[in-house]
Amino acid sequence: MDDFVSRKRRRLSQSSVEASATPAKAPSTPNPDSSGEDSTDIKIAILLSLFPDLKQENLLDILVSCDGSVEAASSLLSTQVTSGSPYKKRATSASAVGAQTSLSSHVLTKAKDGSVTTLSDSLVRRKPLSTKKGQTLHLYSPEDIAAYTPCTIIHNFLPTEQANALLVELLDESKHFSQYEFQLFNRTVQSPHTTSLYVSTPEEYKQHTSEYKYGGTYRSNVRQATPGLRSVSRKVQLAVNEAVQARIREVYSDGKKLKYQSSKEWRPNAAFVNCYDGPAENVGYHSDDFTYLGPHPVIGSLSLGVEREFRVRRVLPRDEEDDTGQTGTEDKRGTPSKATNDRKSSTARADAQGQISIHLPHNSLLVMHAEMQEEWKHSIAPAQTISPHPISGNRRINVTYRWFRDTFHPRNTPRCLCGEHAVLRCAQRKQETRGRYMWMCYAGYVPGKESCSFFQWAEFDDDGDPVWTHEPREEKVAPALTNFSASQ
Repeated sequence: MDDFVSRKRRRLSQSSVEASATPAKAPSTPNPDSSGEDSTDIKIAILLSLFPDLKQENLLDILVSCDGSVEAASSLLSTQVTSGSPYKKRATSASAVGAQTSLSSHVLTKAKDGSVTTLSDSLVRRKPLSTKKGQTLHLYSPEDIAAYTPCTIIHNFLPTEQANALLVELLDESKHFSQYEFQLFNRTVQSPHTTSLYVSTPEEYKQHTSEYKYGGTYRSNVRQATPGLRSVSRKVQLAVNEAVQARIREVYSDGKKLKYQSSKEWRPNAAFVNCYDGPAENVGYHSDDFTYLGPHPVIGSLSLGVEREFRVRRVLPRDEEDDTGQTGTEDKRGTPSKATNDRKSSTARADAQGQISIHLPHNSLLVMHAEMQEEWKHSIAPAQTISPHPISGNRRINVTYRWFRDTFHPRNTPRCLCGEHAVLRCAQRKQETRGRYMWMCYAGYVPGKESCSFFQWAEFDDDGDPVWTHEPREEKVAPALTNFSASQ
């Protein structure tokens, strides 16, 4: 089955072209003796010619459920149409937020007792999935991703023309992207992909290059939001807020938001745009910086171009980890010591407990919910092979829309003993301090600098706004960043 899927995925774009040129006709009977490399692609192309409004990966799911029989798959889909329960077409309206239609209600599954039920019904009674040591669990359907990770995925998010236009615009912008440097175990290393930060106005450009610090340094590569980023941001804002409210209702205890999660509407006012040029470019396991987002932040991540794997794993307290023979120590504040991190890397931890892989195709929006950064780590894994995209080739563009909260403006946040901006971190690895937030000196992660060991527990109200223990500084009131949508 893995060979079946991988062959299809390698030739996905080619089969799409073949299918679009294939006239609609009844499928011929597949040759059961055929074992050629192209057999799966030909079957997908035939189904695409008959059902052009369905995505190739959905047709593959149907084909697999029918044991590779084109006739059975075609008959199943045709039956749904004639019975008055047709499959839904892909969203094409420019005014609506598109979402991939799940075909789970159309796929029939057979139980051991011979009874037949729909896949959607069987999912309700499905057994919990679990990751295993040294293994990767691959998730594709929005239902599985929502059930087993703190994420929501929306496929076919934008109208095709708009998604492709934004991809072209950002590919041109990527010529100005750069790698960033950081200190890791007394070594200066560069990010294994390129990136740039986008803000709304020239005034905010000045703030982000002279007040906001990232990784302990000011960013020089800050750009003003493009027309495409602005026009898409409204759709992102609506979709993210809808997904957040759905998760609160359906997942969180008593239908209430998490403690410290903001009750205000999520409003994107900054975006990091990343470019992964080729299968080797990646980013290792990490949690996104809380410093300007506050606790329990929500992030909307739009993927364009080449499909890549977004891998996630839980952050477990040490006494809940597998018996790997590796132990570590934490300092009195509950933060991992450098020696511990050196002995037990993120990769080793992912291998110890297993990881989940979410596949991010072109034009998909992934919402990382409020518990993601505190309780999980995520990465973009290097790929052995990738299927080139007809527009971007081997490149993937990723836009992470973020809400920089006014109350966490750098004019308000604490300063270290060395005069630098403190960063907000969350204790994750020690049970007694797990989930507590702290302001820390970050200078030790900046090339050529050493930490002053500043530390202060952070306090928030129920909405996650800081309760400051220090006196306000004499600077003027910190200006609010402009919502991308409002700046159109």
